[in-house]
Amino acid sequence: MKHWINLLIVLYVVTVVWASGCSAPLSPPAFPVLTHVATSAAPTQAPATVPGGFSIHVDALDPGAVLPDAYTCKGAGESPEISWENAPQGTKSFVLIVDDPDAPKGTFTHWLLYNIPPQTRRIDRAQPNAKVLPGGAQQADTSTGSRGYFPPCPPIGPAHRYVFSLYAVDYDIGMPTADRAGIDWAMSGHVLGQATVTTTFGR
Repeated sequence: MKHWINLLIVLYVVTVVWASGCSAPLSPPAFPVLTHVATSAAPTQAPATVPGGFSIHVDALDPGAVLPDAYTCKGAGESPEISWENAPQGTKSFVLIVDDPDAPKGTFTHWLLYNIPPQTRRIDRAQPNAKVLPGGAQQADTSTGSRGYFPPCPPIGPAHRYVFSLYAVDYDIGMPTADRAGIDWAMSGHVLGQATVTTTFGR
């Protein structure tokens, strides 16, 4: 009898030891640590004007200045003098576009010159509405369908912006006549640089 009691005690001890060995807590599985890498999505913007860079001037006006009446429907409606400097190397011709982005029906083109010779640095005041100007530049159609400078004449109310943009192009545009859509198409992939100045005018 004592032999059986001793055997039961031994079996109990073995069982307890075995159970405790098998019930040890398992280590949690190792998962990769995910690290968020912050990236900057904001594009780098070039300054509006670069000192010593390609730049355009409307008469002697400062950027943002009001156009004198002489260049609008309140005066003689003459085209202003345009000058520029520091054209990109390799320029074969220039394109000048004057837009009103605040026009009621969308951007309105007031003046469009193309094939301005590469050696040119100034367009004199009061240009005629000719197809080809004395210096060799060609005039394309404005948003009115007419050729030449169309003076700003916004509706009575807040002033509009008038943006003078000069594009340096790497070839001569081979079109005897053109409109804004045609010039935009012709310049695509051929612009070496752009100079812009904005003026204002209201009635």
